[in-house]
Amino acid sequence: MPIARPTARYLTRAAVIAAIYVVLTYLAGLLNLAYGPVQFRFSEALTVLPFLFPEAVPGLFVGCVVSNLLSPYGALDLVVGSAATLLAAVWTANCGKRWFAPLPPVVCNAALVGAMLAWYEAGFGAGFPLAFAYNAATVGAGELVVCCALGLPLLGVLEKRGTVKE
Repeated sequence: MPIARPTARYLTRAAVIAAIYVVLTYLAGLLNLAYGPVQFRFSEALTVLPFLFPEAVPGLFVGCVVSNLLSPYGALDLVVGSAATLLAAVWTANCGKRWFAPLPPVVCNAALVGAMLAWYEAGFGAGFPLAFAYNAATVGAGELVVCCALGLPLLGVLEKRGTVKE
């Protein structure tokens, strides 16, 4: 089966999502909320969008890659953080209910970014489990707040405006 070529609408929507993600992450970065164990990236509210828009998957991934170019954790965050966003976006696109849309970003970021930060702080030595528990909890909590307080209302508004899965 041949792969369908993306439409102009698909590419445009993906690009707009990527651009908004980058701008919101850099805004959070100005407030020291974008990187590290305590994160409240406003851009993470967009991680629920794959529930409605399949094109949000590549948009979020590209936006996260560009955002993580300024990460103090360097290439590690570029790979791990962006992979967490991509995995969460694919999972969210396959959620059956709107209320479950925040779950994949919370779980993926808590696990992957929490592990990345723990490794950065403690390596894989004796301190890793405690560092992982702390970082997973703080990253997950920030993600939960942003996805539920901003992301779910965003989905609600888009659904009320008649936006449906395409």
